[in-house]
Formats: sequence, structure tokens, C-alpha cells
Amino acid sequence: MDIPSSLAIVTLAALIHASFQLSVSVLTLLSGHAIGAKQSSAKVTRLTFGFVVGAGVMTLLGLSFISLVFLHLFGTNAPALAWAIACGLLIGVGLAVWFFYYRRDGAGTSLWIPRAMARHLSERSKATVHSAEAFSLGLTSVISELLFIAAPMIISALVLLQLPGAWQLLGIAIYAIVSILPLFGVWVLIGSGHKLSDIQKWRESNKRFLQFSAGGALAILGFFVYVCKILTDVTGAA
Repeated sequence: MDIPSSLAIVTLAALIHASFQLSVSVLTLLSGHAIGAKQSSAKVTRLTFGFVVGAGVMTLLGLSFISLVFLHLFGTNAPALAWAIACGLLIGVGLAVWFFYYRRDGAGTSLWIPRAMARHLSERSKATVHSAEAFSLGLTSVISELLFIAAPMIISALVLLQLPGAWQLLGIAIYAIVSILPLFGVWVLIGSGHKLSDIQKWRESNKRFLQFSAGGALAILGFFVYVCKILTDVTGAA
């Protein structure tokens, strides 16, 4: 694949990552508790910014780590089997997002993560009073959703391995920035005085759209990479 196609795949993978809702949910929880505790708007802004930075740093570290592991395993040219497994993982996770991402929880719905982890995130969001704690909470929120975001990270890492060094750094930066755009948007809205209830209402109204868009985009990305990389290589070898 050429450089523009590779960066386009990384950007699409990052957009899929950005469509998942756990980090946004934890950020709104953190904001709601801080506002309910009568914290100043400046303090709320610092807490939420610390969270956004933490999520971005963990995403950056996660993608860099996966890329480093693949580099040691495969060098700069991963075998077709690795690409096929990554494509299958994308499609499988896309189906899982369609059917399992939200689950019934009493009268409403909740994200499909272990209940112990959900309670931990909720309790930590209530107890967070310093920016460093918010930064740590942002790190944890990304780790908690690794089951779903691992697939776009893996395919991005495989794509980045083929690029020259400078383009690899650019691709990692693009992924990290694009993946936190929803968090950054929520931070801007809260900092500019928008009601948290309006943000929550929009999320609730559009959660099914985001769910099916993410699942569909994962499947499409899996088929696209399979055709562009595996079938093209096989055809070229023949």
C-alpha cells in the first residue's frame, strides 16, 4: 500500500476508536461529580483536560507498544497470515459491537464491560479531585475498553510498519489525535458552559447510530484491508 492509503486506513481506524463511548462516559461522570460538588469552572476544566490528556497518552503508548511488538516479531513486512488474522479480528469485533456493545442494566442500558471495572471507574470518577488523578483515570478508561479498541490499533500497527520512520511517527500522532477528538469536543463544550444534560441527551439519542456505525466501519475496514493487502499481494505473486 502507498503512503496516502496507509494513512487513510490509520485515520479510519482512529475514527472507529473515537466512536466508542467508554472514555466519553467516564469523562461525563467526572464532570458531573465535579459540578455537583460545586467545583469552580476552572477546576472542572482542569480535571477534564487532565482526563483527555491521560486518554491520549495511553492511546499513544498502546499503539506504540503494539507496533514495537510487531516490529520485533515480523520486521517491517508482516506475513499474510498476520494480516488475515487482523482482518478477521476487525470483522469479528464489528459483529460483537453490533450485538454486545450495549446491554440491558435494569431499566436502561450500559456498556458491555465487566461490572467490577464499571464500578471502579464510577467510584474513581467520584473520588477524583486533582488533575493527576483525572490523568490516571483517563489512562484507565482506555485500558478498560481494550477489548474493542485493540482491533483498530492492531491493524494500524501493521499498516504503520510498512512506512518510513518519519511517516510512522506521523501515523501514530494522527491516530492518537483523531481518537480523542470526541473527548476534546466534550471538554470544549463543558468549558464553554454547555449543560452536561444536553451532552448526555445527545449521546443517549445517538448511541445506536454510533454503535452500528462503529460495527459497520470495523467490518468495512477489515474487508478493505483484506482486498488491498492480501488479495493484491497474492495476485501480484501469481
